[in-house]
Amino acid sequence: MAKLILKSPYIKSTGGASGYLKYIATRERVEIIPDDRPPTRKQEQLIVKLVKDFPDCKTLYEYEDYAAKPTKANASAFITLALESNWDALHESDQYMKYIATRPRAERLGEHGLYGDEDGVVLDKAMDEMENYTGNVWTHIISLKREDAARLGFDNAAAWRDLLRAHRNDIAAAMKIPPNDFRWYAAFHDEGEHPHVHMMAWSAKARQAYLSKDGIRQIKSALTNHIFQQELLHIYEQKSMSRDELVYEARKAMLEMVRTMKERICNHPDAERLMLELALQLETVKCKKSYGYLPKPQKKLVNKIVDEMERLPSVRKCYEQWMILQGKVDAYYHDKEQKRVPLSQQKEFRSIKNAVIKEAENIRQCKLFFEDKGVERESEPEEFRNASYDYWDLRDVIRDNTLTLEERSDAVSELEKLAGNSDKHAQYLMGKLWRDGPLLTPNTVNARYWFQQAAEQGHSYAQYALGKLLFSDDVDVRDPEQGMRWLVTAAQSGNSYAAYRLGKEYYRGKNIEQSFTTAAKWFDRAAQDGNQYAQYMLGKLYLMGQGVDYDKQMGVHWLSQSAAQGNAYANSLLKQQNSGRPPNVFLGVTRLFHHMGRIFQEHFLPQSNPGGIQIDRKRLEELQEKREAHGLKGSVYEEYKGPTMSM
Repeated sequence: MAKLILKSPYIKSTGGASGYLKYIATRERVEIIPDDRPPTRKQEQLIVKLVKDFPDCKTLYEYEDYAAKPTKANASAFITLALESNWDALHESDQYMKYIATRPRAERLGEHGLYGDEDGVVLDKAMDEMENYTGNVWTHIISLKREDAARLGFDNAAAWRDLLRAHRNDIAAAMKIPPNDFRWYAAFHDEGEHPHVHMMAWSAKARQAYLSKDGIRQIKSALTNHIFQQELLHIYEQKSMSRDELVYEARKAMLEMVRTMKERICNHPDAERLMLELALQLETVKCKKSYGYLPKPQKKLVNKIVDEMERLPSVRKCYEQWMILQGKVDAYYHDKEQKRVPLSQQKEFRSIKNAVIKEAENIRQCKLFFEDKGVERESEPEEFRNASYDYWDLRDVIRDNTLTLEERSDAVSELEKLAGNSDKHAQYLMGKLWRDGPLLTPNTVNARYWFQQAAEQGHSYAQYALGKLLFSDDVDVRDPEQGMRWLVTAAQSGNSYAAYRLGKEYYRGKNIEQSFTTAAKWFDRAAQDGNQYAQYMLGKLYLMGQGVDYDKQMGVHWLSQSAAQGNAYANSLLKQQNSGRPPNVFLGVTRLFHHMGRIFQEHFLPQSNPGGIQIDRKRLEELQEKREAHGLKGSVYEEYKGPTMSM
């Protein structure tokens, strides 16, 4: 059962809004005396009729109590709130109106309990306002369990008044009413096991207001987040032990599985078969290649692929852990426990479907990717046998994280002096420090300067780093023509990483004109020099016949060379050679597997808005990618304690 119940019926302009206003304003505080005797026959008959006429009233707390323990007291409590929830319809039923007129009443406290944006509401004036209003009036009924109301301080009129005033603009927005046109009155009824508040809301302009199911959810979410804010924030706490050990263990297990999914190679022949089938079907699809635009047959196939991926143990377990976390939050918002749905039908993970389509489209276009995570770290070494002792000493201090920031910063100052004296290794390291930080505030112009100083002295790794920097999207330094010149210079100096990067540039065709043939030549040059990434890529080109003639023997040769150096992707492709499965399809499913890992990581925190600072998921992903590129340990998803938001 949800922590907060919200009912939002409305009264038509002819439905007696003024009468309802008087009723909630002056209705006595009903004190239900414990009575474990069975309900009367009349109560039972009326309850049967209420449930038949208004099925939605079965979601009330009071019905839950009555169903669990059918007594006179519980029957009375349920009948009371069920009638109040359906005021507009009651005027059309003599039986209901007779009950309201003759129901037992207790002593009233005070003249009335009505309030709105201001205190001191004049009841007669408010009733006259309602009597002359020609639009519809919504009658929100907001209810808490007694134990929650007492524990959180919502067992008094002042707390509810402050809550509704704080969120009156949120309620107005959900009802499509501009804040200046929003009108409301409310009264708190502290009775039984479920204290509740009645709120009448309408627009100063008749027929302007509109409340959809989504609007009701917005109101409920806003009030729930406020009332249960501390408890919700507790669920999101990342580094402290949760009071609920299950939540803590679920988070821990989910994060570990996400890491595994992002790094593993996926061997799933059934998913590959379906992906190839989708790729062929996309050939005839003329609409936008996005799930929302696809024809029904292709949508079904996409769903089937997601269901097939869910069969993978790591995906299934990760999804199960996510549901445990999400269930803790759902309990605050939903009246019933949320049923488990297949991953393909889970709205929170709709982005997986577009990831499926994206990879199928890549397969259709025979696109190859590089699978070269780690190349950036390996391609820019800092240890050089012919470097000066001064360089070695300063470099060791700068990279020693156990030293103080002041000590390391002093070493950077000394390194700059050494670079100023034409030490090319010091110049190269200064370029990296200006580009990457953290001891210097990143500045690409300064990085370019120092890289170029070292490059002009023949430092091949500086030439390579400078070429990459000039290919970047940073407008302060971008110069693709000069970037190409420095990469070629580095490659001709024997830098296999520069040759590999040139192959990538020609293959992608982003910065220079695309040429698979030229790309293959540069990959071949780097492969001949022992570059495992180039060997792996060249092997794939031979197997696909891209830029070179198809040659399975050469493809296997270069994949074997790469695998011998520990390239897991090359090793996996070698194992698939006798299966007849195209390498791009096998790798496409693996990339989809990695996409799913990232999507699960983005959803590491269950969906809600408990307040506080929020970070865009895409920004979190960018920060994590930078962390990994720089070889830093840990996860920003673990360190960030707040909720995420989609953009």
